[in-house]
Amino acid sequence: MEFSVHIPFVAHLGFELVRMDGGEAEIHFPAQPEHTNSFNVVHGGASMTLLDVVMAHAARSVLTGAEAEMGCVTIEMKTSFMAAAKGEGGPLVATGKLMHRTATMAFTEGRVMDASGKLCAHATGTFKYVRRLPTGGRGVNALNAAPGTPAAGPALGPVPTD
Repeated sequence: MEFSVHIPFVAHLGFELVRMDGGEAEIHFPAQPEHTNSFNVVHGGASMTLLDVVMAHAARSVLTGAEAEMGCVTIEMKTSFMAAAKGEGGPLVATGKLMHRTATMAFTEGRVMDASGKLCAHATGTFKYVRRLPTGGRGVNALNAAPGTPAAGPALGPVPTD
């Protein structure tokens, strides 16, 4: 399954979207040696990014019609690490769930499990639904379309600065 928007950092990390529907999402992360810290386990920042992305996708999974073009921005996120995420023996598996939604906000939770099914990290997050993101001044930057979609342009391009 392809991501519905292009997020360069997510592509760089190699996240793989497995499922996104009905208020839930699942992403696999085949961690590589460059994603580890000095203890030779997956860096907490990579795990937090994984949680952030899976929760945002769970929040976006319920959007339909014109709303489906909206994105989510992280307002708040709390993460607890239970065990080192080693990434050996298979990808880390992140699941996200939409717990509650209002017209403009989504309240979510996420989990990261290692290949053996051990819970490594848990998070809760609050997201705001947005149509487009301000880039300063009067310029705006629309969501990046995923490669291969009709609206897809260059993955990274100039930002309007009006």
